[in-house]
Amino acid sequence: MTKTTRALFGAPLLAAATVAAWWAWLGWETGYTVDPETGATSGPYAPWQVAGAVLSLALLAAAGGWWLSPWLVVPVMTVAFTAAWAAQAASTDGSGLWAVGAVLVLVGTAAGTTVVSLVARLVRRRTGRSAT
Repeated sequence: MTKTTRALFGAPLLAAATVAAWWAWLGWETGYTVDPETGATSGPYAPWQVAGAVLSLALLAAAGGWWLSPWLVVPVMTVAFTAAWAAQAASTDGSGLWAVGAVLVLVGTAAGTTVVSLVARLVRRRTGRSAT
């Protein structure tokens, strides 16, 4: 399989898997939790949901960096995850602060996918393994 063919099929598959990871871990949660004793509000995500999403994205970025160029993996995953997150956040937030969150999600996703996909690519090159 050529690099071009791999990219043509891999990019949409990676984008779909990224959105699926968002939905599986975070997309279904919209409620906030109020502690009855302190009145403190938390949410909408529990720490285990965020950890699951981050681990899923790390696995996708590693696989993407192994089989695709990290320079393709980073924008595809960053745009897909940020768009999915922002679409839900914008629809449930009346304050407009979702835009600040979207920027933070964008930067964090870009940084994480860059590091993980580049490390995966370096490991593949150092081990002499082919992406096919």
